[in-house]
Amino acid sequence: MLGRIIDWSARNVFLVVLGTLFLIGGGLYAVKHTPLDALPDLSDVQVIVYTDYPGQAPQVVEDQVTYPLTTSMLAVPRAKVVRGFSMFGASYVYVIFEDGTDIYWARSRVLEYLSTAAGRLPAGVAPQIGPDATGVGWVFQYAITGQGMSLADTRSLQDWFVRYQLTQAEGVSEVASIGGFVREYQVTVDPRRLAGYGIGLDEVGKAIREANRDVGGRVVEMAEREFMVRGRGYLRSAADIGDLVLRSTNGTPVRIADIGRVELVPAERRGIAELNGEGEVASGIVMARFGQNALDVIAGIKDKIAEITPGLPEGAEIVPVYDRSTLIERAIDNLKWTDRKSVV
Repeated sequence: MLGRIIDWSARNVFLVVLGTLFLIGGGLYAVKHTPLDALPDLSDVQVIVYTDYPGQAPQVVEDQVTYPLTTSMLAVPRAKVVRGFSMFGASYVYVIFEDGTDIYWARSRVLEYLSTAAGRLPAGVAPQIGPDATGVGWVFQYAITGQGMSLADTRSLQDWFVRYQLTQAEGVSEVASIGGFVREYQVTVDPRRLAGYGIGLDEVGKAIREANRDVGGRVVEMAEREFMVRGRGYLRSAADIGDLVLRSTNGTPVRIADIGRVELVPAERRGIAELNGEGEVASGIVMARFGQNALDVIAGIKDKIAEITPGLPEGAEIVPVYDRSTLIERAIDNLKWTDRKSVV
């Protein structure tokens, strides 16, 4: 058998050379496009379903959200394990699939079954699936610092500018924000004033929801011109909220400012981000998509940061905190050194 292979190769030199060139080209392509990472991803193919149910106890979340979702996810094709976790105001359902299942096929199947499970959930509860990343997708983290900027300013810069720009980098699944202060309008009512006016707490929330919207009208033609009619009602300040009318008593309006105070305050938080023990900062965590080359993703993130840095406010700076590319490059150098040592 070996002699016939050698004889055929001697008589078909062109085909042998052509096949050798194809093998060399395929090897070079594989080396160039092989994903490089220092942390092997051994996690299962899974889809996470997150549901926010504010203000509800874990048992209520379990009965009304987690249980209906887990029972619906049991019927998802190729799903081998479904796990549900309930906590205060939130529910997590992990759908783990068989090995070899395409992650995006799995996500589409979960979305199909979520549409059928939505009818069994409480009104206003909307489950959503997590990013298409894995447990080792955390490839980069940065902090935002700024001279003369408050924690609310740096968090707003992260949430409304930096995060959206970095999400555009190739291979990025999600940019999560941590630290700083999230601004929100807070209405603190006085129970005695509510009782004195005979107003329920639900009326206050209803008045704010119904007032915070724009409405459209029709087109009015005047002097051979068309004018679009619209009502502008978006709330833009604490004063706008305070001026909302709850009810009118004998022609005298009762406003939200009459039954409490409206303030622009930081939202509640359960954690902080700190940089080198020097104080709190706003920070962002970049998650890479499933199956992406970590080195390429990190390089794209760095290019984006260099691109948006000139557009930051004066004194603001994006400081890298965790960069996995350094660990990957050191691991590669270690393998090269070990290989040279073994050859010698």
